[in-house]
Amino acid sequence: MNKLCPDLVAAVADIPDGATVMIGGFGGSGAPVELLHALIDRFRATGHPARLTIVNNNAGNGGIGIAAMIRAGMVAKVICSFPRSSNAEAFNEKYLAGEIELELVPQGTLAERIRAAGAGIPAFYTPTSYGTELAEGKPAEEFDGRMYVRERWLKADFALIKGQQGDTVGNLTYRMAARNFNPLMAMAADRTIAQVSRLGEPGCIDPQQVITPGIFVDTIVEVPEPQQEEVLVRMGVVY
Repeated sequence: MNKLCPDLVAAVADIPDGATVMIGGFGGSGAPVELLHALIDRFRATGHPARLTIVNNNAGNGGIGIAAMIRAGMVAKVICSFPRSSNAEAFNEKYLAGEIELELVPQGTLAERIRAAGAGIPAFYTPTSYGTELAEGKPAEEFDGRMYVRERWLKADFALIKGQQGDTVGNLTYRMAARNFNPLMAMAADRTIAQVSRLGEPGCIDPQQVITPGIFVDTIVEVPEPQQEEVLVRMGVVY
């Protein structure tokens, strides 16, 4: 039951080429920066993993995290809601050069597609996107006089998430708004890798305070002083 991993390098060692990887966070809030940079280090050393499909709220900012993965050439496709954030130069350059694919998903639909996968619901209907380019090729049906678009669940091979406190069996809590997509993604992936600021033994978290139960977490690694994406971007850090 002990899911503790000794370091970041070992935590991401099994992610293969072509994997679909969900990455927690809303902008920098709840983003697992250290796990992403460990994955970049592995790619620079070995050339793997490559051709990744990334699922996130946006397509990265500045020169760190997801943006650094894209600039390194690790990412073949991005599934997100906001590809054109304020510092999305890495994605913009690759996309305009035809080197990366984009699947644009409205934010509420993105969250619900991920939630549906975790709940075992293969499809659902939403009025969002009906009559737009985003609905082209998707089944639509009328309910109570309104048209709805059918959307499929969104699964992943791996989820990389960030918690505030965890225990060795994988139970997690989150810090304020850093909760965002992280719990949903933990449930929608075949394997979930979590970094946490504080790690303890089972029982260190009040059961009523657990947000993500350990059954949804496969690997946990402690990062006592995690970096914050926005701070690194303002400093001009390029990983």
